[in-house]
Amino acid sequence: MKAIPRRQFLLEVNPEVSESLENVKFKRIILIHGEGFGAWCWYKTIAQLEEVGLLPTALDLSGSGIDLTDSNTVTTLAQYSKPLIHYLENLPEDEKVILVGHSSGGACLSYALECFPEKISKAIFLCATMVSNGQRPFDVFAEELGSAEHFMQESQFFIYGNGQDKPPTGFMFEKQLIKGLYFNQSPTKDVALAMVSMRPTPLGPIMEKLSLSPEKYETGRRFYIQTLEDHALSSDVQEKLVRENPPEGVFKIKGSDHCPFFSKPHSLHKILVEIVQIP
Repeated sequence: MKAIPRRQFLLEVNPEVSESLENVKFKRIILIHGEGFGAWCWYKTIAQLEEVGLLPTALDLSGSGIDLTDSNTVTTLAQYSKPLIHYLENLPEDEKVILVGHSSGGACLSYALECFPEKISKAIFLCATMVSNGQRPFDVFAEELGSAEHFMQESQFFIYGNGQDKPPTGFMFEKQLIKGLYFNQSPTKDVALAMVSMRPTPLGPIMEKLSLSPEKYETGRRFYIQTLEDHALSSDVQEKLVRENPPEGVFKIKGSDHCPFFSKPHSLHKILVEIVQIP
């Protein structure tokens, strides 16, 4: 694993940062949310990136945010990632983007790297499921949630969109559990926003094994941002992810829970700007 030298950026809008970013070739940043979230969760990140002249776009995955798809009908990672794939398909030939994926949204980044490696300048995994070939996004959370078999028996989390006698179609943790897992360092206003905005997560995509090839996925430039006060994906699990599937660079946010876009937005912004500028 290659260490990336750290540079310091001021918390306020820095004219020097804006100037240095003028020479960055690819300024378009696509923000991909994690389970239960939507494009809405990136509101602080979008504002900060725009202030320094970058071009962020936050997407709603299928059945998430304000996307009208019934999440109970989303059964595969391809379906779940469709808005991202559609965006990449329609990029001009000479254009590349930087992808940022949070939590289980990391699996969508891996899937996109396998589909369109030539359209992705960098992929940034934010406390995310950076899975290896043949691994399921769920496997990353197994240490916190227990085995898949155990999780499947915890029926109080599940949604049965096709009826109680059929396999579950989605899941959503109850509010107190969500607060403890995701928002242990986040401001109360952002937690309140999340409580009224989060939607159930389709189950099929996180239980799907990814097929990732050396010719496509492994040619991508991957970076990982670790969150050190994370109760949903512990720092030990995140260390294991980068050890088993080494990215080009690893960055750490002290004092951040599983949602640094809420709990440590300035620290997240500085790291994103830093990665954007890596040649």
